[in-house]
Order: sequence, then C-alpha cells, then structure tokens
Amino acid sequence: MEMRNQKRGKPPAGPSIIADYRLQPGVPDEMIDRNGNIRPGWSALMSAFDKLGPTELAARFERADQYLRDAGVFYRKYDGAEGRERDWPLAHVPLLIDENDWSRISAGLIQRAELLETVIDDVYGDNTLVQQGLLPPELIARNGEFLRPLVGVKPASGHYLHFCAFELGRGPDGAWWVLGDRTQAPSGAGFALENRVATTRALSDIYADMNVQRLAGFFRGFRDQLFAQAKRDGGRVGILTPGQLNETYFEHAYIARYLGLMLLEGEDLVVEDGNVMVRTVAGLRPVSVLWRRMDASFVDPLELRYDSRIGTPGMVEALRHGSISMINALGTGLLETRALAAFMPRLAQKLLGTDLLLPEIATWWCGQPSEQQHVIANFDKLMIGPAFATALPFDDQRGTMLGSAIPAEQKAALLERMLNNGADYVGQEQVQLSTAPVYVDGKLQPRPITLRVYAARTDQGWTIMPGGFARVGSTSDTSAIAMQRGGQAADVWVLSTKPVEQVSLLPQDGQKLVRNSPGSLPSRAADNLIWLGRYAERCEATVRILRAYNARLAELSKSDLPILTHCADFLETIDVDATDAMPQGLLASIDSAVHSASQIRDRFSPDGWLALNDLQKTAQRFAARIRPGDDATRAMTVLLRKLAGFSGLVHENMYRFAGWRFLELGRRLERAIQIARVTAWLTDTDAPDGSLEMLLEIGDSVMSHRRRYSVSAGTQSATDLLVLDPLNPRSVQFQITELRAQIEMLPGGIDDGILSPAAKAALQIETDLRIAVAAEMTPERLDKLAADIGMLSGLVAAAYFV
Repeated sequence: MEMRNQKRGKPPAGPSIIADYRLQPGVPDEMIDRNGNIRPGWSALMSAFDKLGPTELAARFERADQYLRDAGVFYRKYDGAEGRERDWPLAHVPLLIDENDWSRISAGLIQRAELLETVIDDVYGDNTLVQQGLLPPELIARNGEFLRPLVGVKPASGHYLHFCAFELGRGPDGAWWVLGDRTQAPSGAGFALENRVATTRALSDIYADMNVQRLAGFFRGFRDQLFAQAKRDGGRVGILTPGQLNETYFEHAYIARYLGLMLLEGEDLVVEDGNVMVRTVAGLRPVSVLWRRMDASFVDPLELRYDSRIGTPGMVEALRHGSISMINALGTGLLETRALAAFMPRLAQKLLGTDLLLPEIATWWCGQPSEQQHVIANFDKLMIGPAFATALPFDDQRGTMLGSAIPAEQKAALLERMLNNGADYVGQEQVQLSTAPVYVDGKLQPRPITLRVYAARTDQGWTIMPGGFARVGSTSDTSAIAMQRGGQAADVWVLSTKPVEQVSLLPQDGQKLVRNSPGSLPSRAADNLIWLGRYAERCEATVRILRAYNARLAELSKSDLPILTHCADFLETIDVDATDAMPQGLLASIDSAVHSASQIRDRFSPDGWLALNDLQKTAQRFAARIRPGDDATRAMTVLLRKLAGFSGLVHENMYRFAGWRFLELGRRLERAIQIARVTAWLTDTDAPDGSLEMLLEIGDSVMSHRRRYSVSAGTQSATDLLVLDPLNPRSVQFQITELRAQIEMLPGGIDDGILSPAAKAALQIETDLRIAVAAEMTPERLDKLAADIGMLSGLVAAAYFV
C-alpha cells in the first residue's frame, strides 16, 4: 500500500517523507489506521519533517545521537564473557499516542497492577487461590521464581508491588493488548528519560508545539513516596544494583543521580540484628528502602541462591523483621511467568468482578488435559515454549518457536515431551506486532514495535508514566526487536489537546528543604573516588615525564644519551616503555581511571565523564599513529591539556561533600608520592647532566624557580621548591598540608579533640617537612618520604574502606 494522498493530514506539495511509506498487508500500523487515515498527531509531525527537509532532518537526528554519546548512555550487549558497552540505539522518530487512547491504556494498567498485587499477596499469604482451584498448585510449587523462604513474610510497606512495567502491542483492531508483565526488577525508565532528552534536543521546536505530556511528575511522585516511607522508618533510600556488568547499569546510576538516591551494591550492605545497614565513611548507617534492580534469588546467598556473589547475607531475615522495604518485594518475579497468563482473565473476574480492560495473548497451559490437547491439535499455529519462562515469546529465541517452524525430527520429540510433561509447556497465539515508522537512509520504513509502560505506587495510588519507551525492530522480523539482537528504542509522546503543565523535580513552593548528611557516602564509592584521583594524577605524572623525554629525543635525536637512558630506566620501574610513543603502561592507567569512574557514575557529573572518556579515546587514537620524538611530544601536550580539563571540571563542579574530599585525597596522595620519587631520582648523585632542568619541567615549576631563586643553588633550590615550599601547589609540602586538612574534616578525623591515626600520620609528615631544610632531603630520605605517604594511604583505607 503506497501512502500518497491521505484522507486527512495531506502532506505539503513536493517530496514528502511519507510518500514512499509502504505498509505490510494485514499488519496494523501506528501511524495509519485501518481505514488509511493518519492517526492524530502524525500529520503535524510529518508536515514538520517535510518542512525541515532531508538534510536538516538528518542533522537533527545526528544531534540526538551526539547527545547520547556525550552523555555516555550505553547498554551492555552480552556477546562475550562480560559483554561490551554499546551506544544506546535511539530510533529517532517518536511514537505518538493521543490522550484518549492513553487514558484507556492507563485505566487498563492500573486495573492490572491491582490484580497482580492481589494475586501475589495471596500466593505468599493465605493461598486461597490454589485452594479454590483458581491457580494450579503445580504452577506455583514448581516455579523457580517462587521463593519459599518468603512465604508468610508481609512487606514492611504493606504492598508487594511498587514499580511495574508492562509490555504492550497494538492488535489488528487498533486496540492495545498486554504481551507481558514486568514485576521482578523492571528496567528502562531511566532510558525513557534519556530518550526524551535526546529526542527533544533534535526536535525541540516540534516538541514545543505538540503539547507532549511531561515525565518528571511521574518520577517526582514515586520519589516522594520512597522518601516518605524512609522517613517513617528512619533510614535511607537506595537503589540495589547488581553492579557495573549488568546490561542496564547506566540506567541504575542515572536514576540514582536523577532522584537523589544512594546507588548500592550487595557488598555495600550488612545486616546487623535484623537491620540493613550501609557501610559508609562515617560507619554503619540504616537503610530502610531499597529499590531492587537485581533478580530476587541473588539478593541473599544465605537463604536464596547460595552461589550469589552480589547479594547480602541476612537480607531475608531483615525482611522478616520488617526493617527493610524492598521495591518490589522478593518473589514478585513469579508474576512474569508465561503460564500465568492463561489464568489472568478468570482471576480478574473472580477477584475484581470484571473482565480485563486490556486483553492479553491467548495462552494455554499444557498442565491441564483439555488445554494440552488444544495445543497439540493446533501445534503448527501456536508459539510453543517453556511454561515457567519469563521472557516474551519473541525475546526468547532459544526456547520458543512457532510450531510450524520447528523441524520435523525436533517436532516429534517435542510432542512426546509435551505428552509426558505437559506442565512444562505453554502454547500462545502467534504475536503479530503493529509497525511504526523508522527513519532509515532518509526514508520512513515500517518496523515492528512494542510499547513498554511504567506504573508506580504513590500516596495517590497507582500512577502511569505518560510515555515510556517503544522497542523498535531493526528489521521486519519480530525477533530483531530485542536490544540484544539489534533492536532500537524510541521516545513515546502522549499528546494532549491543550498546553501541558511544566513539571520538574525541583522543590515546590513551601516545601521543607532537607539536607543529607555528609557521612552518607558508601565506603565502596569513597574507595573508587580516591583511586580515581590517584589514577588521574598518576597519568599526569607519567605524561609529564614522557613529554620531557620525547622533547629531548626530538631535539637531540640520540636515544642513548645519559639523560634519556636515565629517564627510560625510571619509567621502566613504573611499567612504562619510553621507546613506545604511547606506552601501554600509560594507556592502562587511563583505563583504570575510567574504570574507577564507571563504578561511581551516580556521583560523577556528565561533563566530567565526557572529559575522561575523551581523554581515553584521544590516547587510543594517538597510540595507532604517533611516533617517538616530536609526534609524541605534541601528543603528550594534548593529553596534558585534557587531563587538566578533567581535573578542573571535577575540582570546580563537585560539591564539597565527603565524596569530593576522597577524590582530593587521592589526587594529593599520588602527587606527593610522584613528586617525592621523581625528585629522588633526578637529584641522585649519579643523575646525568640536565636532570635538574628535567625535574623542574616535570614538576611544572620552571617559572616559579626563576622567580623564587635569584641565584640557583642547584639541587638544593630544586628540592626546596618541589619538596618543602608550602606555597608551591606542586610541592610535597603543599600536598601534605592539604591532605591533613581534608583528613581532619572527614567523619572521625577529629573525635573529641583527638586526631585519628591517619590525621596523626599526616600531621607528623607535615611537621617533619616544615622543620626540614633542603640539604637534608637526600634521595634516601625522599624515598622514605614516598613510602611514608604510601602508609598514610593505607591508614585512610583501614579507617574508611574496611
């Protein structure tokens, strides 16, 4: 079908972006209804696209992609042992839904959320649904998501479900129907926010004219509910993440930063006397609400999966005590089970007294004789898959197939298994997804689409996010809709007929401001911050030495000169090969800095993250094309500027909380160690000619030395400036003074007037330096000074990270 002259919303004269838009016969389309009319909103969007023209439209979409790259938005694709980070695949054309259609969707999902809450409350409570024959006992007892240790454990909040997602598709009649429920640890809400930001960056003028409902109000209501519950219980609110290797870790960090929550891993928590505590730099602090983003069975290795390395021992016991509220409750993943869909219509009639407002895929569980016979009789027409799977049929390519597509030899074996173990299988009607327009090579092409919508429990009851995100296939094959198989994600615009309220997460008029305690920094985050500071400073020291080396190599053209061999020998002690224009040792330090930063994305500004990634990419690009000498000198100068930019962003932009102090500690510790070691190396008795000039250059103190000393005193003047001068921001003395000040301001740094061991050690080092003279700072004493500073680092770690 060629869409040229529409009954309404006719495109302007001239080439139109929808002129060649071809529908697949018999497949419902999001833009065009069954009568060939453009649905509400689409005509205005397409007309706006036509006015922009192909060149400007392509530039706009590239702007959205660039924003996502700059923001570091990624998901992890599991194509190896740990998977690889991939750029977020934005489908640039938003999915449009009018508010009347959305009202029907919202009503149906609120009804469904209430039904799911009632079902799960009974499963872990009175078990009347099984007793009355509404649910087969085998469907519960054999279900891997049914967690027996949680039977009889009532949630502290009074509810099992607080945040749910629903996968929807549009049927041939234009109505929406449910493909699946997401109650375990629904993902994607943070990506929906980033989709919105990226899309509006590209289409800000169009977005402003179309009365698109905002997302912030949804998140504000849910956040306020979480904090209100935590306030009642006297604890903190955190997001429980499996960690950096999870495919949606970016979203965990993004949501934590957006809502002001603590991002916690299992190792951050400990259970004491039935209470969940977070290890912070100020000691153990109570946590009362955890928004869980890991599968329930991994949460507690004591009572659930014994092989879990990401859980917290004793968490189930804390749930029994009622000291922690889990969002969602452990065990709610059972509601995602595919076989349960076969019983939802009847459960709605029994528990709610009405039919489901949003129907779902027709499902037959083969654990019942009549249903088993129906599935076998209609085998070729149905999707056949495992009964206890939680993935959608088109996502579960390994375990679910259309009956007619199964090879004959496998079909016979499968039918035999279904006859003998029918309870392990379900049959479902074949999913025919509607299509939506996707921008491909300057044209719109129809692609299969599903809509993921989010529901959150607030003090007003269930509320539905006015949007969500749409999963869009990369081809016409529905199996290509999953992110792991090349699918894309589109923003969803719910269109209103009148201007919408401007909503944000900022405090409202009259709302009381609450400041969080500076000691709420988790120990793991503090550890990563201190190492980020150390790695960044280590990179800078290495770059400065390499620049000095390569500048002399370019000038003298002889790598065997004493000053160069002396420099190369020192670099070798820190695993850096001076003969390599971009040594692997330097690249490894940069990678380590990026890794440490990636562990604390919730505490890291997007600008800082962008600067650090830019540094890494620049270094990798240089590694492939520069040569020792002049090339490497210029490359090191570029890296030095980028390092300075990163340090400046972090130093100027981070709030002076405990997190900043630990980052500052890392910088000062590493700089002090590096300066002490380099000074000892270049002031040694066997140091060749030119060593003092190189020392001052590496210490970025050439101009200061000229101004400070009218007559050069050789080694002593350089040592005085770089080790003992309290006014030189590059000197060891300056670093130690800053270290002492920051350590004393940390929790426990000074307790009732008594210095902590780390504060005492810093004061001792500072005092020794203040009374020292340059002549006493021999290479041996400088090496001992570097070792003492290293021991100071150990004292900080012992106080705050163990």
